Amino acid sequence: MTQFETRISDHEIEPIFLQRWSPRAFTGEAMSEPDLLRLFEAARWAPSSSNSQPWRFLYARRDTPAWPVFFGLLRASNQVWAARAAVLMVVVSQTTTHPPGRDAAVPSYSHSFDTGAAWANLALQATAMGWHAHGMAGFDMPRAALELHVPDDYRVEAAIAVGRLGDKAMLPEALQAREAPNGRERVDKFVFEGGFPT
Repeated sequence: MTQFETRISDHEIEPIFLQRWSPRAFTGEAMSEPDLLRLFEAARWAPSSSNSQPWRFLYARRDTPAWPVFFGLLRASNQVWAARAAVLMVVVSQTTTHPPGRDAAVPSYSHSFDTGAAWANLALQATAMGWHAHGMAGFDMPRAALELHVPDDYRVEAAIAVGRLGDKAMLPEALQAREAPNGRERVDKFVFEGGFPT
């Protein structure tokens, strides 16, 4: 058993898996380029089908010319708290792949799965460095594809806010109540030997 604050695992795991969570209260502290590159380096080493590495991370640091574009893509309910993030990202995945020995690209079945692995690596690296990464589906995905010049053979997957953990008192009252690491289903709820129960 491993424990971090209110989170307790049923089986022994590395503490970082419990330490990683998705806060909304950020300090507004800027992230250095070396720290940011460490996040992307961790994402780089994620597994992918045939080593296709379909993920692409588009980003803007706060107080840079690109920030208003990324910030403007978020739903108002996410803008409320993401305004104090250090970095905003949009992660996309290439929906085609060019396998060895093939003359042309073919559809990739696992592009989203592989890109999710890269996101998980990035989030865990952020936690290890004292930062937090919060993934979001609450943003304008079609407009993100257009405004960020995403090629047609890529799928917009998620937005991500990265920042240092701040005081939850800066959040609206409704969000303050949710500002804590949450729990997870027990392993026996999602793992089935031999197939789904019948």
